[in-house]
Amino acid sequence: MEKNGSNHKLRVCVATCNRADYSKLAPIMFGIKAEPQFFELDVVVLGSHLIDDYGNTYRMIEQDDFDIHTRLHTIVRGEDEAAMVESVGLALVKLPDVLNRLKPDIMIVHGDRFDALALATSAALMNIRILHIEGGEVSGTIDDSIRHAITKLAHYHVCCTRSAEQHLIAMCEDHDRILLAGCPSYDKLLSAKNKDYMSIIRIWLGEDVKSRDYIVALQHPVTTDIKHSIKMFELTLDALISFNKRTLVLFPNVDAGSKEMVRVMRKKGIEHHPNFRAVKHVPFDQFIQLVAHAGCMIGNSSCGVREVGAFGTPVINLGTRQTGRETGENVLHVRDADTQDKILHALQLQFGKQYPCSKIYGDGNAVPRILKFLKSIDLEEPLQKKFCFPPVKDNISQDIDHILETQSALAVDLGGTNLRVAIVSMKGEIVKKYTQLNPKTYEDRLELILKMCVEAASEAVNLNCRILGVGISTGGRVNPREGIVLHSTKLIQEWSCVDLRTPISDALHLPVWVDNDGNCAALAERKFGHGKGVENFVTLITGTGIGGGIIHQHELIHGSSFCAAELGHIVVSLDGPECLCGSQGCIEAYASGIALQREAKKLHDEDLLLVEGMSMKKEEVVSAAHLIQAAKLGNAKADSILRTAGTALGLGVVNILHTMNPSLVILSGILASHYVNAVKDVIQRQALSSAKTVDVVVSNLADPALLGAASLVLDYTTRRTY
Repeated sequence: MEKNGSNHKLRVCVATCNRADYSKLAPIMFGIKAEPQFFELDVVVLGSHLIDDYGNTYRMIEQDDFDIHTRLHTIVRGEDEAAMVESVGLALVKLPDVLNRLKPDIMIVHGDRFDALALATSAALMNIRILHIEGGEVSGTIDDSIRHAITKLAHYHVCCTRSAEQHLIAMCEDHDRILLAGCPSYDKLLSAKNKDYMSIIRIWLGEDVKSRDYIVALQHPVTTDIKHSIKMFELTLDALISFNKRTLVLFPNVDAGSKEMVRVMRKKGIEHHPNFRAVKHVPFDQFIQLVAHAGCMIGNSSCGVREVGAFGTPVINLGTRQTGRETGENVLHVRDADTQDKILHALQLQFGKQYPCSKIYGDGNAVPRILKFLKSIDLEEPLQKKFCFPPVKDNISQDIDHILETQSALAVDLGGTNLRVAIVSMKGEIVKKYTQLNPKTYEDRLELILKMCVEAASEAVNLNCRILGVGISTGGRVNPREGIVLHSTKLIQEWSCVDLRTPISDALHLPVWVDNDGNCAALAERKFGHGKGVENFVTLITGTGIGGGIIHQHELIHGSSFCAAELGHIVVSLDGPECLCGSQGCIEAYASGIALQREAKKLHDEDLLLVEGMSMKKEEVVSAAHLIQAAKLGNAKADSILRTAGTALGLGVVNILHTMNPSLVILSGILASHYVNAVKDVIQRQALSSAKTVDVVVSNLADPALLGAASLVLDYTTRRTY
């Protein structure tokens, strides 16, 4: 069992926050101190231990001959909810420095106090193993939530009852890391044999008080219902005054509401009443004797339902603070303590009785079990916790892959020739595609878009696809925020200042996104292609025109007036051919499909295009494809034109590298494979050495325009920032 070995002492940090948790931790501390060959003990004191109003209880730790390594003042006074939160924050600020200095192998944390939550949080975040004492128990108020939160942070658990053990298992904690030891304080309770208890009674209650003829009262605020708990305390004091028995009243703990409870005590003159003794703190050894020989204990302290049962002393448990605790037959619950008469009646029923002793919370041997458990901890085991979740029945409707496959977008691509609509799945699969010729007029075009989208949306139901929205890719300058085409290319007529979002969204009752086709191509690469996971890259479309999109720090750049990434209009020659934009020497004027077609027609008109192995029908239109074919078959003039086009494109890419410095350039479109080598050659000749390391690749996406339009929808609806 002793896995740590004799060569390494387990360095144990015990942090105590108040008088109550010290009563549970002290027996363990004594046990650790008694075995220096196995353990090194560091004691950290914080919380109400260091406050005069709560008895400066750190002194009893010193009296027990423990060296206090660190004292941390962590309580923000105010005794309200905000002060509790601020106290946790203050502890979290101060604890890291202490833990860095101590470097414990394990920290022992007790119970359910807000101070303990700060301790467990600090240790967990600093990768320090945590042993939690008294986890798995159930009571009332915020303590339950804090206790269970510490359980989830802790690596090892020492519980006191069989029910608590079962609760921990139900909370998915590893059974091998749970020890059912009993309550450490019972080791002291069951061995308490102080025969001179009468001297202790006289010290705290007066010379004339007899055994079983006094009451011990200990009541704390209920943080989830402070107003009611103060009222209940007032009723309790009234009932005790009426009952007319000598009573030892302990001040409440530091929880929110305690200041108001102290005011109630002083308002009723408890500190000066002949029947009452009001004290801030009683040493635990003496407190044991006082409750063991009391006629009754009253209040809502866990001590009443846990420790006092060991002596069979009658207990009256008031309110809901201990609801859920396991109790012996000595406890009478008055959960709705809303009248003085009800509390007074409970006092009359309980006072002076003697019940059988209860050992629900321990048998007096907890500490030896805990020490043996500590020795068994293997520090070589992974620190990361493992949770033992119960098996879950498979249900395809809850399978994430199934959900992702059915979530889809309607993608629309407005090209110069064709109008295409597709159903695209979350994985980038084109489930179904519809193609029509792009009408020449605005009215006909919009009507056809709506008709095709309605048809696709209806078909999506049969295909088990849930349409999340509509994404539209179109040529020209687009305001994506408003869904408006600002200016179109000359390839698409009557397509300027067009609001696409409103009519389509109104007709389909779906959200609509619109963007430029070059931007859409970049988005397609980011989601489905070579750009996936790349922080900075540029996509260049080489088709009928030249376009593109820029991804910078994972986000698409639109520019201040939505004309960023008009890469086709980068000027590479001051006296080059005229471009459709009206300028001269643009990349598009050299390398676009239209430019190549223009040069092919010139060669054809001069009978310089066709070479051996080529033929054209009389009615066949000369295209860029003929120029490419001629160059492949050895036409020197055609080859020179393609080399010039590739050089122009390469110079444009060099300008992009020197401006944006991307790590990746993706060539897309039907001409990409013909240009890729030329672009790489120009980069090696013309680019700065720091930019030459860029990767230049050809897109592997079959339909980037449609996939990009779909990604407008899918990125947004799955909460990706766009």
